[in-house]
Parts: sequence; C-alpha cells; structure tokens
Amino acid sequence: MQTDRHREVYDFLGAYIARHGHAPKLREIADHLGIRSRGVVHRYLSALRDEGLIAVEPFVSRGVRLRGRGRAAAKTATLPLLGRIAAGQPIEAIPGEDEIDLSEFFVNANRFVLRVQGDSMIEDGILDGDMVVVEKRDTADNGEIVVALIDGQEATLKRLQKNRDDSVTLKPANARLSPLRLSAARVRIQGVVVGQFRSYR
Repeated sequence: MQTDRHREVYDFLGAYIARHGHAPKLREIADHLGIRSRGVVHRYLSALRDEGLIAVEPFVSRGVRLRGRGRAAAKTATLPLLGRIAAGQPIEAIPGEDEIDLSEFFVNANRFVLRVQGDSMIEDGILDGDMVVVEKRDTADNGEIVVALIDGQEATLKRLQKNRDDSVTLKPANARLSPLRLSAARVRIQGVVVGQFRSYR
C-alpha cells in the first residue's frame, strides 16, 4: 500500500464489513480517520481500487467491497498454524511452521457474510452474534443450512428439507422451536452456509 493512511482505511473497511455485513459510508470512514473531507476519503478509496484491493460501485451507497487480492490482502488473510490441540484425550503438542490462508476458507467472489441474530441454530453450533459465510446459490440440497427468503420479504437461516408434495420445510436447530413448512413457491434460496466464525473478544 502507498501509505499507512491507506492501510488504515483498508483495515477499517475489513473490520466494518465483518462487523456489519456491509461497507461503511464515506462519512463513516471520514469520522474514523478524524477528517471532514469526503474528497480525501474518495482519493484513498481510488488508490486502494487501483491496487486491486477493493472494488467500488459508482453512485451506490456503501458500494465498496474487498477483493482480497494483492500482497497486502494476502498478508492480512493468513495466520500461523502452530500444531494440533486435543478436544478429547490429550495429545502431545507438536508445533508446526505452516500458515493457514484464511482466504482459501472464506474469500470468494461468490460469497458474503451475515451476522446471526437469534438462537434458532444453536444445536448446530451457530450462536447469536456469529458470522456465517454464505455462498450465493438459488438451489440447495436437503440438509444444507440455507439463507431462505420467505414471501420475498423475510430472510431466515435454517436447514432445508424438500418434501414430496412440492413443499419445503425450514428446520431450526433448536428443540424449543418448530419447523416451518411452506409451499416451494413461497421460498427462495439465496445462499448456502459454507463456513462461520466468531470472536471471543
């Protein structure tokens, strides 16, 4: 990146999108930087775009997205892989020297992130506040966790079950909640969950 200021903007974009599921407005970036000029923010974004690190949709509010490409993006998307840790019987801790490229797990032009609200999927290990990585699809297989749009208005995260009578059942992973059975015409699949992450801080 050209300057520390450019890196600050890039890091803020990544953190904001991970937290909110969409990009900040120019005013929000300016507030974070402690400046008033949106024109300066626009120049920073143009520089990041020219480096191939972001894409900017003109005349679209919050129209910035990370591309996850280039040297700087690769550096921020890796973590050291130091070995294995037992979740059952203890095993010998053997340090490793590899790295995990997080982009291989999560980043793809056809994917987006949603923050989970509610406890309908807790028995599948998806908790309130978790981030789920969703691959855009308009179809899904039985048993997959999907983002389903009901009646074109309400989106929900559930397991999909296709029924023989041309209906579908959206199944929660919470014994306290009931499955929702609907005609297939009322449900549109918007994506399938392919990963998740959460922060403990």
